Amino acid sequence: MNKQNLPKIIQGGMGIGVSSVELARTISKQGYLGVVSGTAVATSLTRKLQSLKGRKKIVDAMKQFPFQDMATRILETYQPSIKLSKYKLTPMPSIDQKDALTELIVVANFVEVYLAKQGHKGLIGINLLEKIQIPTLPSIYGAMLAGVDYVLMGAGIPKYIPEVLRQFSKHQVASMPIKIIGDEKPYTYTFDPISFSHGQILPKLHKPKFLAIISSTTLALHLYKNIETRPDGFIVEAPIAGGHNAPPRGKLQVSNTGEPIYGKKDEVDFEKLKALDLPFWLAGGYGHHKAFIHAQKLGAIGIQVGTAFAFSKESGMAKHLKERIIDALKKGITKVKTDLLASPTGFPFKVVDLEESVSKDDVYKSRKRICDIGYLREPYRMENGKIGYRCPSEPVSSYVKKGGKIEDTIGRKCLCNGLMSAAGFAQTKTADQMEPPIITAGDDLLYILNFLKPGKRLYSAIDVLKEILRNQFKQMIY
Repeated sequence: MNKQNLPKIIQGGMGIGVSSVELARTISKQGYLGVVSGTAVATSLTRKLQSLKGRKKIVDAMKQFPFQDMATRILETYQPSIKLSKYKLTPMPSIDQKDALTELIVVANFVEVYLAKQGHKGLIGINLLEKIQIPTLPSIYGAMLAGVDYVLMGAGIPKYIPEVLRQFSKHQVASMPIKIIGDEKPYTYTFDPISFSHGQILPKLHKPKFLAIISSTTLALHLYKNIETRPDGFIVEAPIAGGHNAPPRGKLQVSNTGEPIYGKKDEVDFEKLKALDLPFWLAGGYGHHKAFIHAQKLGAIGIQVGTAFAFSKESGMAKHLKERIIDALKKGITKVKTDLLASPTGFPFKVVDLEESVSKDDVYKSRKRICDIGYLREPYRMENGKIGYRCPSEPVSSYVKKGGKIEDTIGRKCLCNGLMSAAGFAQTKTADQMEPPIITAGDDLLYILNFLKPGKRLYSAIDVLKEILRNQFKQMIY
């Protein structure tokens, strides 16, 4: 990879729909790497189709999908709804899921990347989570059908992705292991492009670059040592970044606010990282000019920026939530907490304190637990030998009945529904209740006030680029 031509800024792949098509396209037009989020994109696509939010553009994109019979079935299944916030649910991912869901995942990722690539010649990436394993293979294949340039993945050890990209670029069968709780050996999940296409003509594909999102030098060395697991570069994420964080290494210590304390063991050895001679970018607290310059002095190509772009007008976060958080920041009445319990994954998760969100104890307790999106469910072996699924944020009695420990349910929040709500697609539960949102951001959330012009409640992604790059910024359409 020619380091001279690499983007100095990568726009982070955030949440469900926050890294929107519009945001990714805006960044890409300026010659940097715009990234769409692949998390639960099948569900968000169906809700857009039902609510008419961008339906025409989505339909136009689906007309470009190479297997039109699949696109037609999806459009027939998810028609516009009279009750715009009472969405028809999509099936939950499972190892033995029906073809209709696999097709939906492939098509949804195709649409997201296809739309992000329209109107410019820049680069587009897609961000996926290692913790959400079952949709990974069809998600990647769908993105590759649309010509995605980069795949980014963290929240685990994404060592199988380089080989998957090589295989899919030739339309070969790809596989990856999925852990089944109660089994000694993982289940091998496979995706066969030829079988998926039912013998139809397959388009030529190029292999995208792969960037592994890591938090330690140890993981970088582990991925680098084998050519089959070696990525094309690294995004090194500090623990102040938004979303999921890696847990502290060593014995867990917490602050007086109940947040994890990170120490010297969690610091990255940049000299060892540079010795690998792979490009890397720094993330987590780097969304301003001084940090950008500092990252380059440490040997980084540049930075990945999430929080600053998440609250820009182009992001997919609901506008009223962005404005309320910015207003709260101006008044000094909101903060970010690294919550050790919130995520069903068990990873620390950054939560923004905001009224009417599940960050508030009364809202959290009043919400009826339900698991109806299901991306963070974990497969387990049932007593009858079959595979079941459970999530620590589902109804407590259900989780315990499935063999889960009751202590694992304490404080767990439904990220699937909460993040979907934050993107403006809240499901109606009862006549007077909708799913409350959950908002995530990095510890440097307060800095976003520097992007605001006097008297304004929102700012643009271009404003962020101008602040970070300063005299290096030259507005362009690439």
